Amino acid sequence: MKKKPSQMLPEKKERFHREAESKIALLKYPTPTRSAQPKDVAWMSKSSLLSLIVQVVRDGGENNLHYHNNSETVWMVMGGRARFCGVGDTVLGELGPREAILMPGGARYWFEKVGPEDLEPFQIVGIDRANGDDERVNLDDHKRWMENDKFLKVYEEATPA
Repeated sequence: MKKKPSQMLPEKKERFHREAESKIALLKYPTPTRSAQPKDVAWMSKSSLLSLIVQVVRDGGENNLHYHNNSETVWMVMGGRARFCGVGDTVLGELGPREAILMPGGARYWFEKVGPEDLEPFQIVGIDRANGDDERVNLDDHKRWMENDKFLKVYEEATPA
């Protein structure tokens, strides 16, 4: 069983702190490189617990109904507007700049940009790696822009609402 820092001998506790402090990182909010696709993605950071991802979604960049089995995500809109929907296209929320939604693991959802402005969501993902990697499970067919992404290949039948 792993000891809590408060239960460690001073020397071991100091090693614990120094190891953690060696991983401190300054981060900068990136602008994804613009491609011909309707959605571009840039990774800001990836650690053993968290991933920070910036997206730019243009017309046609909406995604399909899906869920993640081993992660929770906070989506924060930095620019534009987003509509998050669940099973049966039920609106879960419409968000503008500096508004966010928590998507618990297992929650079925999809989102789209709303209005003429590009949508710029900032995605903060916490993954329970003790229970394996995160898997995205698709319930609806891919959008055309998603077809060549190997991460988006797991499917299951949608359950009725």
